[in-house]
Amino acid sequence: MMRSSLTVAVALALAALCGCASSPKSDFYTLSSVAPQTSNPPAAPIAVLIGVVTVPDLVDRPQIVVRSGDNKVDIDEFARWADPLKNQIPRVISADLGQLLNSALVSTYPVGGDSASAYRVQLDIQRFDAALGDAVTVDVLWSVAPPGKKPPLSGRSTVHEPCGGAGFDAVVAAYSRALGTVSRDIATAIRPASP
Repeated sequence: MMRSSLTVAVALALAALCGCASSPKSDFYTLSSVAPQTSNPPAAPIAVLIGVVTVPDLVDRPQIVVRSGDNKVDIDEFARWADPLKNQIPRVISADLGQLLNSALVSTYPVGGDSASAYRVQLDIQRFDAALGDAVTVDVLWSVAPPGKKPPLSGRSTVHEPCGGAGFDAVVAAYSRALGTVSRDIATAIRPASP
């Protein structure tokens, strides 16, 4: 009796180990800058400081969230963001604006010189939705505070970007392109306001 119990226990332990060994691995994704550099450099480099970015609680998590219906989302445990969206989005907008404004003075933290002379950008992400194999929607309220006592500029960019593929790679690439469009809208607001 003792021997058969030991055999059963060993068999169960081996089955548990085999089950753990075959679990799927997680894939980690990161957003990337996609805006091309402009061919017209400004007369003087434009300093831009990207402030805190707010992100909806629904997507403010390590897992990538996708819509699977009007009132249903799927949270994939094995498709994860490599870095929180609150860190990735300002980094990508900063890189895109740097390319679009042809300026090395665009950052998420103050860089050299007088930080009071920088344009300050605030982003409030209203929507950051995706449907696998379909499209992403990014809806952003943004404001730009010019240096000095000029009134702030504000706008809303709502971008619907096709995925162009079926997997999470395509979703993340579409998010990057959508943020590039948001960056173009912000750059268009900054250019006429710059001296």
